[in-house]
Amino acid sequence: MPRVAAARPRPEARAAAPRTTRHPPSGPEPRPKPPARRGLGGRLLRLGVILVIWGAIGFAALLLFFAWDMPRADRVLEQQRRPSVTLQTSAGGLLATQGDLFGEVLRLSDMPAHLPAALLAIEDRRFREHFGLDVVGLARAIYANWTAGEVVQGGSTLTQQLAKNLYLSGERSLRRKVQEALLAIWLERRFTKDELLEIYLNRVYLGAGVFGVDAAARVYFGVSARRVTLWQAAVLAGLPQAPSRLNPRANPEGAAARAREVLAAMRATGAITEAQHEQALRDLAIPPRPSRNGGWFADWVFEEIPRAFPGSQDLVVRTTLDPRWQAAVESRLAALLDGPGREARVSQGAVVVLDATTGAVRAMAGGRDFRRSPFNRATDARRQPGSTFKAFSYLALLERGASPADPISDAPLALGRWSPSNGQWRTRGTVTLEEAFAHSVNTAAVRAMQQAGGPRAVADVAMRLGVRGRFPRDASLALGTGEVTLLEMTAAYAAMANGGRRVTPFGMARVEAEGRALAPPRQEPAQVIPSAAAEGMRQMMQAVTRYGTGRQAALPGVTTGGKTGTTQEHRDAWFIGFAALPSGLVAIGVWLGNDDNTGMEDVRGGTLPARLFREILETVRETQTAQRLP
Repeated sequence: MPRVAAARPRPEARAAAPRTTRHPPSGPEPRPKPPARRGLGGRLLRLGVILVIWGAIGFAALLLFFAWDMPRADRVLEQQRRPSVTLQTSAGGLLATQGDLFGEVLRLSDMPAHLPAALLAIEDRRFREHFGLDVVGLARAIYANWTAGEVVQGGSTLTQQLAKNLYLSGERSLRRKVQEALLAIWLERRFTKDELLEIYLNRVYLGAGVFGVDAAARVYFGVSARRVTLWQAAVLAGLPQAPSRLNPRANPEGAAARAREVLAAMRATGAITEAQHEQALRDLAIPPRPSRNGGWFADWVFEEIPRAFPGSQDLVVRTTLDPRWQAAVESRLAALLDGPGREARVSQGAVVVLDATTGAVRAMAGGRDFRRSPFNRATDARRQPGSTFKAFSYLALLERGASPADPISDAPLALGRWSPSNGQWRTRGTVTLEEAFAHSVNTAAVRAMQQAGGPRAVADVAMRLGVRGRFPRDASLALGTGEVTLLEMTAAYAAMANGGRRVTPFGMARVEAEGRALAPPRQEPAQVIPSAAAEGMRQMMQAVTRYGTGRQAALPGVTTGGKTGTTQEHRDAWFIGFAALPSGLVAIGVWLGNDDNTGMEDVRGGTLPARLFREILETVRETQTAQRLP
C-alpha cells in the first residue's frame, strides 16, 4: 500500500498555535556574574605598591624622629668653645693652659705628608673611597666584634668622627649614631675629601685642652705641626682614640705604645717603608712628664684672670715664674721630705720665692705633690707663724726711734696668769735688741711689743706690710699666736729687706689678647716704713744667720738674713729670709708641718727649714754658674 505523507500544518496553523509565556521565579533578583579573578602577579604588585608607600611614610617618620633636634649642619665652621688662657714661664716655656686651645689653621700643603698619612692609616684607610659611611669597614668591625665576643674594632669613618666632634655629644645611643651618619653624608656632599681632612686635623681634640694638630704639636713637642717628625706625627695620629688617657703629658708610656701601633699601620698600608718604620721606632722618645708642682702657681694665677680680664678673649700670659728657681724649690723640697723630713715625721712643706724689690713670684710650691693634693699651703693655709712674727714687734720699736744696739731685758716676765718661757735660753739680764732677735728670746720680744705700743701697734705694722692674718689682742701676739699665710709673710720680709717698700706678690708679667698687649694687674711698691727702721731690721736679720738661731741658713759668699719660727709641740716650723744675689735681692719663705696639725719630731725653724733655705740657694747658684760657663 502506498505510503501516505504525513500532513503538515499550514503556516497559518503554526501562527495560530498558542505561545507559552515564562514568568520569572518569585524571590530576590539574581546577582550579576562576577568578573574573572586577577592573577597572582597583579596581587603581588598591588601589595608591593602599598608596602612602598607605607614604607616611605614610615622611613620619613623615622628620619624625622632622629633628626628633629639635630644641629644645623651649615654651621660647621663656627667655633663654639671656651676662651683659652696660656701661661708661659718667664723664659717663654709653656707652663699651663686653661680653656680650649687652638693652634694655627693649616692646609694639607702646610703639613708634612706623613702627618695626614698617619691619621688615615690608623683611623680610616678607605677614607678616599667611601661616601661618609664605610659599609665594608662596618661589616668587618661587626664580624671582628662578634668573633671576639666584645667590642675590639670600631666601624666609624673619619667623616663620622668629624660629625661627632663638630656637632654631637659623646652619648652612646642609637639616636646619636643615626644623626652621626646623616651628618657624615651631608659633610661628604658639602666638602671635598681634602677639605674634610683639613677640618678634622685642625679641629680634633687631642687632650690637655688642645684642639688641632698644630696646638698639640706645640704643647707636646714645642714645635709647629709644620715641622713634626714621623714619630711625632704617629703620636698625634694616635691620640683621637683616647685623647685624655693617651696624651704624652698624662701618659708618656701609653702615648709611645699607641704611636708604635700607628707606625705599624703606616707600614702595612705602604705609607712608609720598612726602613722609615725602623728609624721612627729608634727616634721615638716621648719627652719626660713635666713636673706638675708648678700647678700651684698656675692655679694661683688662673684665679686672678677672671677678675683682671673679664670677657671671652683668648689670652697668652708671660708669668714671673723662673724655671731655675722652680726646679730648685721642687727638687730640694722633695729630697728633704723624702729623707730627713720622713724621719722627723714631716709630711708637708711649702716654699715661696719672691723678687724682694718688685714682688714678682719666682717660684712656688704649695705642698709635697700637686697631683695628690692641689691645695696650696703657700697661699691658702693659715698657720701660726711662731717667732717669725717677732720681726713686727721689733720693727714697731725701731719706728719709734730705737736702734739694734739698744738694750732690752731678757729676764722672766709675768703678765697676769701668763708667763712666756725662754726655753733653753739662759737669762743674761740685759741684751741688745739685735741679740734678743738673733737668739729669739721670748721675754725680750714681749717687752719690745709693750715698748712699741702694744698688740694693736704691732698688728698695724704687720698689716701695713701686707699681712692680713687673724691677730689676738693680747701679748701672745708677739710670739706669733695669730694665723697668717706663707705668701703674706714672705712679702712682708721682702719689704724689710728692700728698704721699707711694701710689695704685693704678683704672677703676671705680660698679657696679650690676640696680639694686643694688655696691662697686667699690679700694685707698685710703696714706702710704708721709714728706711732707717727697715735698715735696722735688715741688720738684725743678718745677725740671725750669722750667729743666731738661723745659722744653718747661711751660705758662704752670699749676704743672707731672716728669722726662724717654731710653734708649740713643733706643729709648725718656719724660716723666712732674704739673700742678696748677683741677679738681685730675693725673699724666700719656708714652712714645714703636717696637715692634721700633729707635731713633728723636734723640728724647729733653725733646723730643716733653715737648711732647705740654704740648699735652694746653693742649687740656684750652681745652676747660674753652670749656665755662665762657655
